[in-house]
Amino acid sequence: VQLQASGGGLVQAGGSLRLSCTASRRSFSSYVMGWFRQAPGKDREFVAAIRTSDDSPYYSDLVKGRFTISRDNAKNTMYLQMSGLKPEDTAVYYCAAGPAEYGLDLTGSYDYWGQGTLVTVSS
Repeated sequence: VQLQASGGGLVQAGGSLRLSCTASRRSFSSYVMGWFRQAPGKDREFVAAIRTSDDSPYYSDLVKGRFTISRDNAKNTMYLQMSGLKPEDTAVYYCAAGPAEYGLDLTGSYDYWGQGTLVTVSS
């Protein structure tokens, strides 16, 4: 599966952005999808994931209430709607796909990764 993330950019604090992640494979609907981010000098951290069984979301406490993850299986695309952005949300955001609905917040649970898209939030 090849993943292509897009939608990053520069936004002021309090603003919104929507990230997209498009998959190359038609079996997209069978994968758990997730978003991770990595700020300069920091480890990659979990942001959100969406299950395949019922499309239920799972969020990091850092973004809960501000970010919304969704998927459109007909378009092989996952989205991350980000609102109430803060300077500490600045990072490269990566999308990922994995086979199992456990360990959703762990990078090792995902087999495929996109190239990342940069989100910069100015204060």
